[in-house]
Amino acid sequence: MGQLLDFNVKGQVALITGGAKGIGRSCALALAEAGADIALGLRDINSDNQVPEEIRSLGREVLPLQMDVASLDEIRQAVADTIEEFGRIDILVNNAGIAPANLIEDYTEEDFDHTINVNLKGTFFTSQEVGKHMIKNNSGRIINLGSQAGYIALPSESVYCMTKAGISHLTKCFAVEWAKYNINVNAVAPTFIETPGTEPWLKDPDFKANVLSQIKLGRIGIPQEVSSVVVFLASQASSLITGTTILVDGGWTAV
Repeated sequence: MGQLLDFNVKGQVALITGGAKGIGRSCALALAEAGADIALGLRDINSDNQVPEEIRSLGREVLPLQMDVASLDEIRQAVADTIEEFGRIDILVNNAGIAPANLIEDYTEEDFDHTINVNLKGTFFTSQEVGKHMIKNNSGRIINLGSQAGYIALPSESVYCMTKAGISHLTKCFAVEWAKYNINVNAVAPTFIETPGTEPWLKDPDFKANVLSQIKLGRIGIPQEVSSVVVFLASQASSLITGTTILVDGGWTAV
């Protein structure tokens, strides 16, 4: 055996939720570039931002899927369609998430429930549904998208922070329970990344200055710096890593 394990995922099938833009788009393209065919989960299948065309241009197959992870019916149908099309799922990236900002005293039950349903419930039941097939194959990689918000308190983001802390612990639970099936389960927890979702926040000079004062490396991240870690966790190079959350936060939490 050589000293360098494979960092590619050639011939594998990856399902990415929330794959239309931002980190999800970058994960889909990075995994395709690394050799995987892509099942692209979309909250609205009619709004794919031309990601399928970009994946095909890399020479990989792609299956766009209607997949709002707040709906168990859509999760189950999307997974079934992926299995019908490709025959298996080797990699799952639970990227879909929302972060409605509000002060604790103003949070509504509707917003609370919706954030839980997408960020935690969606991650759990997507993993459960995909895991059934991974268990049969005695192999699989699940990568959850957490956040540095799971490790620190961000004002006006109490429910989001709670769900992302939950993602880190849920990752450990899945990893321990499914290790016997040769399924590695890990998470990636980014800081503020330049995406369409963070653009309105980062346009505020005071907000951006405060963020940069917390990031020890002194800059905002880009999606590729997250998706590259996702590819690593999906590859053979990370074969002995499970139950871990890798912080991609420029040193924010290193205090």
